[in-house]
Amino acid sequence: MLGKMIQRGAHHRRAHRRLAVPIAMLLAVVLFGTCAVKSASAFDFDDVALRAKTLAAKDYVKPASNLPKDLASLNGDQYEGIQFRAEKSPWAKPKLPFDIGFYHEGYLFDQQVKINEINGSAVKAMRFDPSDFNYGDNKLDVRQLRALGFAGFRLNYPINTARYKDEVVSFLGASYFRALGKDQQYGLSARGLAIDTGLNSGEEFPQFVEFWVEKPKATDKQLTVYALLNSRRVTGAYRFIVKPGVETVMDVKAQLYLRESVSKLGIAPLTSMFFFGENQRSQVEDYRPEVHDSDGLLVASKNGEWIWRPLVNPKRLLVTSYALNNPVGFGLMQRDRDFKDYQDLQAHYEDRPSVWVQPKGNWGAGRVELVQIPTPDETNDNIVAYWVPNVMPKVGQAMNVEYSLSWQKNAEPRPPLAWVTQTRRGNNNASNTTQRKVESSNVAITLMVDFDGPSLKKLPASVAPEAVVSVDDNGKLLSVNMVKNDAAGGWRMEVKVRRNEENKPVELRGFLRDHGTTLSETWSYILPPN
Repeated sequence: MLGKMIQRGAHHRRAHRRLAVPIAMLLAVVLFGTCAVKSASAFDFDDVALRAKTLAAKDYVKPASNLPKDLASLNGDQYEGIQFRAEKSPWAKPKLPFDIGFYHEGYLFDQQVKINEINGSAVKAMRFDPSDFNYGDNKLDVRQLRALGFAGFRLNYPINTARYKDEVVSFLGASYFRALGKDQQYGLSARGLAIDTGLNSGEEFPQFVEFWVEKPKATDKQLTVYALLNSRRVTGAYRFIVKPGVETVMDVKAQLYLRESVSKLGIAPLTSMFFFGENQRSQVEDYRPEVHDSDGLLVASKNGEWIWRPLVNPKRLLVTSYALNNPVGFGLMQRDRDFKDYQDLQAHYEDRPSVWVQPKGNWGAGRVELVQIPTPDETNDNIVAYWVPNVMPKVGQAMNVEYSLSWQKNAEPRPPLAWVTQTRRGNNNASNTTQRKVESSNVAITLMVDFDGPSLKKLPASVAPEAVVSVDDNGKLLSVNMVKNDAAGGWRMEVKVRRNEENKPVELRGFLRDHGTTLSETWSYILPPN
C-alpha cells in the first residue's frame, strides 16, 4: 500500500469536533503498566522511558477489540453524540485553571487507553464510569459498557475569555493529537511518530497506550503530559509541556526504542488536508474558492534559505523531500487568512492553525519529507510532513529527540525578506500567435506567483527585482516575466513552462534577487504527472 489517507468524517455542526483517524486502521492499544499508587517519588519522564525500554525488549502483542456490537457499529456522527459530562471532571470542583475531559470508546476507537493522574508524589488511575457520559440519541445498554475504558482525553483552558475554558488539546486515536490557540478551530493534527509512510510495504501506526497527566495547581499556566507509545517495531516515552495562549506551544521530549529495524522513521509528523486551492481549482462544481487546512510546507534551513512549497492534490501518490543538516524549522502553514478565500460559514478554514516544528539540540543530517496523497473530497487528511534522520538508531538503542510545536494563526514564521502570498496555475494565455503555434504541440502551463515583504517594499520605484527560475529535465522553461502588482502590492513572477513527458512530474524553483542579493524565500513547486 503506497499511502493511507486519514478519514476526517463529514463536516459536523461543530466543525472543531471533526475526527481525524486513519482509514482501515485498527487503533490497537496494549495495556501496559499498573494502576497502583506510586508514593515513593514524583512520577517523571525517566519512569516512562524505563517502561518504553522494558516494553521494547518484549514481543509485540496485538490487542483485540473489546467493543460491544452497538458501539462498534456507530458512525462518526453517532460517536460524536457521546459527550463527557463537564461537571464530572475530577478537576471541576477545585476550580483549577485547567480542566480535563474524556473520550468514550466506540466507532473506530476500539481500544482502551489508560489515563493516570499525577498529584504530587502520588499516581493513580482515572477510573472509567459510563454514568459520566451523555449518550445523546444513541440507544445503548449502559450495563454492557462498564468493562470499557477511555479512548483519549482533552484539556481545557481559558484562552478566548476568562469566563470559559476552551478546549486546547485533544489526544485521540493512535498517536494523533491536536491543539488550538486563541481564535482558532481544529484543523491539522500532529502525531507522536510516523513509520514507513508512503512506502509500498505499508505504513505502521504506533499508538499512545497510556498517559500520565499532572494535576495542575491553582496558578499554573502550563500542564505536563507523559505518554507511552507502542507498536510492532517501536516503543517510546513522551513528555508534552502544554502552554496555551494566543499561540499554543507544546514542548515535546521523546525517547524511542526499536524492536526491529524500520525503513523510514518520521519525527515530529504533521497530518493535514488539501483538497483544492488557488493553484489547483476544484474538479467539481463548488461555490468555495479554496478548501484546505494547510496550503503549503515551509522549511527554514541553517544556511538562511527559506523554502515554500504550495500543496497539491495529486492524481497519484507524491513523495518529495528537502535534504538538510540541523534544520531551523519546518511546518504546514495556512497562509490564506481571509474568509473570502474560502466562503465557508461552517468550516471557517481561515481559522485553522498553522503548526511550526522547531528542533531542539542537534538533529544532524536528514530530510524534511512531504507526502501528498490523492483525495476525492475534504473528509480525508491527505498531507503528511515529517523529519527523517539519515542515521537510524540500532535495535534496542535509545534515540532521543526534542522539539516544540507552535499552533499559530496570523503569527506564522516568515522569512526576513519577502515571501510567496499566492500561486495560481492555468494554461498558456499568450496572445502572440507565433508563440501559440510554437507551443501547440504541448499546451504550456502558466504559473503566477505573487511575492510581498519588507525587501520588496524597500526597492526604489524604478527597480524591478530579477526572477531566478529553474526547471528539471522533464520541463522546458518558455518564459519568465516580472510585473509590479499594483492591486495587492509586491511583485508577480509569471512563469510559462512546458512538460516533456506527461506521465512524469516537473519540479520548479524560483526566487527574487537584486544585483546578486537575494530578496525572497525560494518558491519550490511540483507539477504532478498527468
